[in-house]
Amino acid sequence: MRLLLVEDDPELSQNLHQQLKQQGYAVDIADNGVDAEFMGNEEPYDTVVLDLGLPQRSGLDVLRNWREQNNAVPVIILTARDTWHERVDGFKAGADDYIGKPFHFEELLLRIQALLRRHHKSVGNTISGSGLALDEERQTVTLTTGVIADLTGTEFRLLRYFMLNPDKILTKTRLIEHVYDQDFDKDSNLIEVYVRHLRKIIGKDRIVTKRGQGYTFIEESNTK
Repeated sequence: MRLLLVEDDPELSQNLHQQLKQQGYAVDIADNGVDAEFMGNEEPYDTVVLDLGLPQRSGLDVLRNWREQNNAVPVIILTARDTWHERVDGFKAGADDYIGKPFHFEELLLRIQALLRRHHKSVGNTISGSGLALDEERQTVTLTTGVIADLTGTEFRLLRYFMLNPDKILTKTRLIEHVYDQDFDKDSNLIEVYVRHLRKIIGKDRIVTKRGQGYTFIEESNTK
């Protein structure tokens, strides 16, 4: 899953960037409101973590502008402004969740996971589909045989996106946009390489190639 982290404190931004990457997220960073608004409109982010006190344009204005342009990207407000009326202003502007500074990274991570689950209509810390169970905390997948397989970071990110979007044709470009950050070479053939890796782990029939279109992760009920 690909996140946009909007934070003008460089130390906090870099710390969160590294911690989120370790948890299997592709993360882009913006340190001002103008860049954040542009990036949020141009790139297909799964979630945005948005600070309110930004230079050039406030986070609240960025969020209002996104919603006015029908940009429904899920947004978690991250801010030192923690009074009740500021929370109300954030929710009125279209925020999906709110966390005040200072905070523990574990809480932010759980809020991100909960927001993504609501958005994709899944529950718990395990994503299930096609007889598989993907553990987000351990970055492992339990197979139908009961075997638990460890995944690399890229394998985990790719399988998570497949399982959250079952039975959809996912183009190579879309997979790259949601699995890697903005600096990744979109002409790379790594998606094909990691699809082959996943097929060896979970079975070749669960990820179907749609020639000239992309890939589809097949739900269990459709594989019988």
